[in-house]
Amino acid sequence: MPQSYTNLLVHVVFSTKQRQPWLEPQYLPQILDFLRGGIVEQKGIPLEINGVADHVHFLAKVRQDRALSDIIRDVKARSSGWIHRTFPDLKEFAWQKGFGAFSVSQSQVKKVREYIRKQEEHHRVVPFQDEFIEFLKANEVEYDERYLWD
Repeated sequence: MPQSYTNLLVHVVFSTKQRQPWLEPQYLPQILDFLRGGIVEQKGIPLEINGVADHVHFLAKVRQDRALSDIIRDVKARSSGWIHRTFPDLKEFAWQKGFGAFSVSQSQVKKVREYIRKQEEHHRVVPFQDEFIEFLKANEVEYDERYLWD
């Protein structure tokens, strides 16, 4: 077969450093737009993106010729610099070092998009740490809680 055909869908989650609530409502829409543009710059297709004060979620279709860790590293690095330049109040802003990424089947895209859209509502009752641990368990990802929040 001379060409590659893929549908690589990934739900990505990452937080601000030490889960600081830097993504306040007056900043969040612009930050999400910038992140969306960063995904496109990495030749991905952002399907949904949303966040709350201390973390973001996005669902994207990614290319088979780009490592996911490179995509996320570049999106986070570019956005950090942009945030520092655009919002002087956020001069201490930083993203956490790591991230969570979970594969999504096409049949679940609608459900994941809806989940991402409802982040504010969801986090009125479920803290980020609990949510993230639920993702790890649901996806059978082994983890050591001692290193989870560094």
